[in-house]
Amino acid sequence: MTTQAVSCTIALNDGSIVNMAVAATDGTAIELKTSGTVGAGGGIAATSIGTYANGKTITHFITPIKSTYVQWAYLSRRGEIMRILPTGSSEQYNESVAIAPLRLEAGDTIQILTGAATAEIRQVNYSCITASGTNAIFSAQPTTATSGSVSLTHILSGQGVGQSLTGQQIVSHFSTGQEGGRYAGGSMLLVNDRGLPEGATVVCNTKNQPMRYQSTGVARVALNWEAQVVLTS
Repeated sequence: MTTQAVSCTIALNDGSIVNMAVAATDGTAIELKTSGTVGAGGGIAATSIGTYANGKTITHFITPIKSTYVQWAYLSRRGEIMRILPTGSSEQYNESVAIAPLRLEAGDTIQILTGAATAEIRQVNYSCITASGTNAIFSAQPTTATSGSVSLTHILSGQGVGQSLTGQQIVSHFSTGQEGGRYAGGSMLLVNDRGLPEGATVVCNTKNQPMRYQSTGVARVALNWEAQVVLTS
């Protein structure tokens, strides 16, 4: 198993800055904690973000959660996805990433997944937010096949998008992966129970460009819908 150094810098509402860092084993979800070393003057012990900044609010990511390749990242609260968090590659961003204010509670953690192996490089991820405030992440690892569709499932429950979000209106979403050129239209599709696309978003390779939340191509999800990529090469 290979490892990657993952880090980010967070701005809080009181003006304080928090550095986060961890050595992540590829293919295994891990918690991103406060950096034990900030500079020559020392730092703080590795601590969960909710413990370190309980009651404070995250307003910006000075740098996103970054490494060679981060598949996804989220703030976990009581074992559920509370908020999808921005990801990117090192030395890519020249501006901070504003997020909707996120007030931290004791027990909150930041969970991440990295990947560098061949199968992990093929992974495609879909992150979305609904009008009710539900945050969800779906993923799949397509094979080397050159045709057919691959459905993404929820990273925690294993359910499809229709089972997870039935009746909910997606208002913002994005998709990340390193092989968007293999997919029809370079997109991740929201497919209805007749196999027809009802929504879509481009698959962004965050090694080349920053991820951006999209409000186009959204839809109200119905039962038996799937989040899919269609292989073409």
